[in-house]
Amino acid sequence: MRNNHVIAVLSLSLLFSSASVFAADLEKDMDTLKDGLSVVKKTSDAQEMHTALGKMRQAATDAKQSTPEKLEGQAADSAQIKDYHAGLDSLIAQIDVVDQLAQANKLDEAKAEAKKLEDIRNANHKKFR
Repeated sequence: MRNNHVIAVLSLSLLFSSASVFAADLEKDMDTLKDGLSVVKKTSDAQEMHTALGKMRQAATDAKQSTPEKLEGQAADSAQIKDYHAGLDSLIAQIDVVDQLAQANKLDEAKAEAKKLEDIRNANHKKFR
């Protein structure tokens, strides 16, 4: 009987610790996106912009493996989770647009397109944060 109690406590501990790890990972990804966007908006160096956008793309891709706290408990194929993933896909697509401009050394155009990244962020924060 005591053994079952210990197993139950350990199982619950593992469950809650893994949920907090996912939340921490998502928070880290969101911080990476925020920091990258700051670099993109301020830099006048195409290579620095390209590097920041690469980190942003990786963070957005990684964020698809996590679930925002607001959506915890939703089925993987639920409308809300699909909407969350669609928001990240939209962000990734816009990162790619900005990155193509940065690689072509069209920084002013890239910065103008980067404003859409903020719009995507703001719209999705309203839904999922």
